[in-house]
Amino acid sequence: MKFDAFVDGSKGIKRRDFLKLTSAVGGAVLLGGAGKVFAQSKKRISIATGGMGGVYFVIGGGIASILTKHAGVEAAAEVTAASVDNCKLIGAKKSDLALIMGDTGYDAFKGTGIFKGRALPIRVLTVLYPNLTHLVTLEGKGINKVADLKGKRVSTGSPGSGTEVIALRVLEAAGINHEKDIKKDRLGASESAGALKDGKIDAYVWSGGVPTASVLDLAASPGVKISLIGHDDLIPKMTAKYGPIYYKSVIPKKVYTGMVQDTPVSTVANILVCHKDMDTQLAYNVMKGIFDHLKELAAIHKEALHISLKDGASSQSIPYHPGAQKFFKEKGFNVPV
Repeated sequence: MKFDAFVDGSKGIKRRDFLKLTSAVGGAVLLGGAGKVFAQSKKRISIATGGMGGVYFVIGGGIASILTKHAGVEAAAEVTAASVDNCKLIGAKKSDLALIMGDTGYDAFKGTGIFKGRALPIRVLTVLYPNLTHLVTLEGKGINKVADLKGKRVSTGSPGSGTEVIALRVLEAAGINHEKDIKKDRLGASESAGALKDGKIDAYVWSGGVPTASVLDLAASPGVKISLIGHDDLIPKMTAKYGPIYYKSVIPKKVYTGMVQDTPVSTVANILVCHKDMDTQLAYNVMKGIFDHLKELAAIHKEALHISLKDGASSQSIPYHPGAQKFFKEKGFNVPV
């Protein structure tokens, strides 16, 4: 398989450079010894993740490590713009596996929203962990609720990301027209945090696991006191229009330095998907590799502690791949295909 350059924020990164970078930042992609990794007998597979400041990047690298060591493949995680682009990569068979947000995946499968008229042949392997919507600002900005964003400069996430999808839906539910009522930037997680710290934006939206590294770093910066904006009151409007794919969660105040109260937010499940034509045995091996080594994955990022067989088999909006169905059936769970 040919690996093209993928974009993380503003610059492309070639695969060989990406592997070096992930090694340098703590092993987001951990591959086995050279002789083992590049053995002729191993099938190469790619995992579309997200930007370097988000949890997808780390979890995807961890899955690549586990599959390379335990599933008989050579797996590599790749930097992407996340959910929307990941669906397109799967649909075009340019990536084998992808981490995506459930709302984006539902739109892609049904051919609605940003995918209107272009339904994609994606299939679920497993539900992973929840993505909590962070609406991040700084104390003193005068932003206490979503409606206060009117007239402000706001980053709504990278183009082609699931964050952008949910950000626009949160704004819409609060009565804010993202084209007229705000000054919009479209930055990734790390870039958004840097821009807020430098005073270039007033707030940003990030949908990800808890904790997210870039938010942790921002909150721990000298002279910075972050504030997360609760918006659970907007969930009914979001689900009324887009379906029962959002639900309430709470970001505890102990998660990020400087938070003074728990923050109720909208949440959507993250899912691991593949193309409907993926080899059934390969899909089964992927599932077995992940679930047999969840402790290994949790050592890379603790969001893996939220991954379970019961939750993994809970998706009802997108059909499962037959290889995943076989795996879950062996574990006592029936999933739709």
